[in-house]
Amino acid sequence: MADSWKKENRRQTAWQNSFFSILDVEETSKEDEIRPAFYTDLNLDRIIDSIRREWGEDISPFYRYLPVDGAGEDYRREVYEDIKQPGCYDSLCTFLEGMKGRKEASVKKEAVRMGLQKAFWHIREAACYCDALGQLLEALGRIPLHSKGMRALLAFLKEYLASEEFVRMQEAVGHLLAEADAFRLVLTYENDRITVAQGEAEGAYEQFLARCCPCQKQERGMEESPFGVSDNLSELEGEIFKIIQKQNPGFFKNVEEFYKRYEMYVQKNLLRFSEEISFYLSFYCFEQRMMEEGFAFTRPWHTLGEALEHNAMPGRDGAEDIIICAQGLYDLALACAAGREREIVSNDVFGRKGEQFFVLTGPNQGGKTTFARSLGQMVYFAKMGLDVPAKSAFLPYYTDILTHFSVEESVETGRGKLKEELARLAPMMEPVSKSSAAFVIINELFTTAANYDACIMGKRVLEFFLGRGDMGIYVTHLKELAEEHPGIVSLRAMVDEAGRQTFRIARGKAADSASAVNQVRKYRLTYEALKERLT
Repeated sequence: MADSWKKENRRQTAWQNSFFSILDVEETSKEDEIRPAFYTDLNLDRIIDSIRREWGEDISPFYRYLPVDGAGEDYRREVYEDIKQPGCYDSLCTFLEGMKGRKEASVKKEAVRMGLQKAFWHIREAACYCDALGQLLEALGRIPLHSKGMRALLAFLKEYLASEEFVRMQEAVGHLLAEADAFRLVLTYENDRITVAQGEAEGAYEQFLARCCPCQKQERGMEESPFGVSDNLSELEGEIFKIIQKQNPGFFKNVEEFYKRYEMYVQKNLLRFSEEISFYLSFYCFEQRMMEEGFAFTRPWHTLGEALEHNAMPGRDGAEDIIICAQGLYDLALACAAGREREIVSNDVFGRKGEQFFVLTGPNQGGKTTFARSLGQMVYFAKMGLDVPAKSAFLPYYTDILTHFSVEESVETGRGKLKEELARLAPMMEPVSKSSAAFVIINELFTTAANYDACIMGKRVLEFFLGRGDMGIYVTHLKELAEEHPGIVSLRAMVDEAGRQTFRIARGKAADSASAVNQVRKYRLTYEALKERLT
């Protein structure tokens, strides 16, 4: 018997010291660091806030940490595909409700002062824990899981719930709760005395308390049973509790022993799972709502074979040379803000082997920045292992996301806008040891410099990122940056025959901007309009 206990204790210790995360293959640091600029530049804050409001709880910390490598991205993506299976999402939400009940019981336990009352709340807390895990195991056992993460969770649950220690705890919880719920007390009030005895009686405790002790109702605002209280016992309830404790010493001894023995009953990996799984569930909830409003989402593919198999490639010759492709790509932050009230223009984009950077030119307010953001959002959600806002998507792994969007000059630093831009650019251009590329997004850089200087600096910035092997997009009003280069693809924000912005982005040679003409027409400053207004 002693050997069996030691063996079980060693197994429990191993479980407590083991590592399992539904977000990461290996333990990684989650220290709060300075948040990268791309969260603000890509309007990810707005998207994550929409997800938080939809979910009802703060899940933003989980959207802050990216997987450390491609294996981590694949790990998450497989888990998310499992969660999208019929019944899996609902089962996991039910599990979270059970764990929420456990947490609420824990809060009640900490709020009360009486030791035995704490012990009873501890038993109810453990009951919620056991029920939640049992229901989860049963539900997941009916779902054909494919991901390493969910299959590892199921195997862990089976072993843990079958362990001698867990079974013993679960049985003890069941017996203690059943015995506590079976208590029936007869309170007799006569000659200013209250007699307490066990047995069946007419009426309920609450009716007795309201009739004989109306002051209790005024003090507490409600009447409750001693075994179902939500806060500290009143003086009367405390005295009654002492009486029944003397009458049932064996039962209350078992309650105290359970509290001591299973004080630290929660398995830390399962508690971690109950927190981390909200990352996937919150996005799935948000995604379903957005799809109901007509917005597309798709799984991003990382290999050519998968992309071709799932029709994630454009139907054109030379598909085998394509390294990045998206169809129906749109700005998710803009979609969150607009909903069904406004049409969101989507775009297609692709890049071939040897093409590293898109240089996007065109008129002001033609959708250039929006398109750049949509590309960055696609890369971000792909790296997070989630679906991306598009009809189809195929893209390689990227080590990082680097962004530089135009900002106002800082009054605090006293530096001009050009110096502010250079200060933000410097960390992006530091040498890196990683072998694969980052995705770089630059939006309207060097706008305060003369065109000649801006062209020289812009070309040097592009040459640096091209030489480092990065990929990305450079939004600019300088058509010279889009001149022929083997690693650069020229994109244009298109206008219609009348010169109006269409918000469509297409490959094509950079042209003189039509923004001046557009602004003249917009504000009715043409010769004909002025003549009409002045005469």
